[in-house]
Amino acid sequence: MAEQIAKLNYLRIAPRKVRAVANLIKGQSVNEAEAQLLAQRRRPAVQLLKLLRSAVANAKNGKRLDPDKLVVKSIRVDQGPMLKRSLPRARGMATPIQKKMSHITLVLEEKASLKASRFKIVVAKRVKSPKAETVKKSKNRPEKEGATQPKKAEKRGFFQKVFQRKAMSG
Repeated sequence: MAEQIAKLNYLRIAPRKVRAVANLIKGQSVNEAEAQLLAQRRRPAVQLLKLLRSAVANAKNGKRLDPDKLVVKSIRVDQGPMLKRSLPRARGMATPIQKKMSHITLVLEEKASLKASRFKIVVAKRVKSPKAETVKKSKNRPEKEGATQPKKAEKRGFFQKVFQRKAMSG
């Protein structure tokens, strides 16, 4: 069967954290894996989703594979280089900090027999907000001369009637 490999190197998230999310999508169809990653709130899920979508697009455009038949064959998370930093501590000492990076390798495989997808992922189209238009209209509007309406006296609630900021003397 045809395979598509996608790599993401130097991801600034610790491999242990990325593996926890990556193991969720191993062996799943692309559609189910995408739904699983969209439902995750963890930070690596966003990067893994981008990598998965990139791999699907490469398989579709480059190798002419059917995206509906693609399955996550394997996903490997390796440790990349560490940024070594130090944290100042008491009595002039310093504690070393290791900022770890990850290298992710995603392998997609085309399977001949695959169940119908359980999820339909709909990507919302971006629509320009009408806020920009209303702001422009309000700036161009000429100001009225002396025709301001007097403000109505606001009704004071029970709480404001009973508890006042300043003491009543009288």
